[in-house]
This record gives sequence, C-alpha cells and structure tokens, in this order.
Amino acid sequence: MPPMRLAEYEEFAARTTNTMLGEKERLLDSAAGLSEEAGEILSLVRKHVFQSKTLERERISEELGDALWCLAMTAKHAGTSLEEVAQANVAKLRTRYPDGYRDPSTDAK
Repeated sequence: MPPMRLAEYEEFAARTTNTMLGEKERLLDSAAGLSEEAGEILSLVRKHVFQSKTLERERISEELGDALWCLAMTAKHAGTSLEEVAQANVAKLRTRYPDGYRDPSTDAK
C-alpha cells in the first residue's frame, strides 16, 4: 500500500462521520472519542508494564488508528487540519528543544 498523506486520510475519515450530528456535536463526539481511545491504549500499555502481559501490537495499532480518526475529526470540527497541527507542533518543538531533547538531570553540575 502506498504511503498516505494526512490530507488524504482526513478526507477519507470525514466520510465516516455521523451525519445526524450537528457541527458542535461532531466536535464533542470526536474529542470525547480521542480521550476514550487514549484510555484503551493506556490500558494495553499498563497491562504490559505492570502485569507482564504481552504487548498486543496489533490491538495498539488498531486503537492508535481509532485515536487518529478522532484526532483528525477533532481538528476538522475545530476548524484546522492535521497538517496545520503537525506544523505548529514542529515549530513549538524546535523552539523548546532546538538541539533535540536532553534530560536536564543528566547535565553536569
């Protein structure tokens, strides 16, 4: 399968939104879904780390996909795009970590 651009994904994902909801309801639905999906991902990771369960990579990938859908639709209904979100985040990270992340606790004192 060829690589997918964020805009392509957003266009496809938007076709699957609930058309019975109004714009504000779609925003709330997707934002709430993002929180729910993050919780499902956290549950899988927590069980792996603290209960010695096998890391279920396929399930995590599926839940990350669901979270991506929710993120894309939250961005759309908030009047932005994943492209804009990604660009703004890169700009913020470049400012915050111009030389990449470095743990200050490991700096010589």
